[in-house]
Amino acid sequence: MSFSDRLVLWLHVAFALFTIGPLIVATMSTPRYVRARNLPVLRYLARMTRIFTVISLGVLILGIVLAQLRKDFSHPWLSVSMTLFVVTLVLLVLVIRDQHRAIVALDAAAKAEVAATPAGAGAGAAVPPAEGADGAAADSEQAPDAGPAAAPATAHIPHLASVERGRIASLAGLASLIWLVILALMIWQP
Repeated sequence: MSFSDRLVLWLHVAFALFTIGPLIVATMSTPRYVRARNLPVLRYLARMTRIFTVISLGVLILGIVLAQLRKDFSHPWLSVSMTLFVVTLVLLVLVIRDQHRAIVALDAAAKAEVAATPAGAGAGAAVPPAEGADGAAADSEQAPDAGPAAAPATAHIPHLASVERGRIASLAGLASLIWLVILALMIWQP
């Protein structure tokens, strides 16, 4: 094996370690934060998934370059590995789409909750319901008006986020399983 072959192999392995590992962590952590409705963390995980998905293309490119240098394209395990990697990239695009949908749904639910709060409470400020006789009377007068109007509009939003959470969990799990198969094929080259 020449120096250039070894260099490309080490780059291929380094790209795999430093892109696929964080990608698995980001995609597998997303459902937990969808359930917790933590929008800042979800936005960070979605951005991390997008960035590392693009960077993980380097693993595929360096693998193709390495196969070309070693003239290994005739081996079936290499074709299977590349095909599975492309399938995983498609699954990651679907995960990115579902992450975006979950963020939009939870953002809409948060905005609807803010809009449903009483006018005296302010934008997202938590005011105890019984501050005095006047505060309790104002809350009791506004609660029936805001409650029924906001409930039908936002009742389906948490359900949409939970559907996205399930899809993200299943697609991310499948992508992780495929990467394990690719790793097995790379180590035990049949």
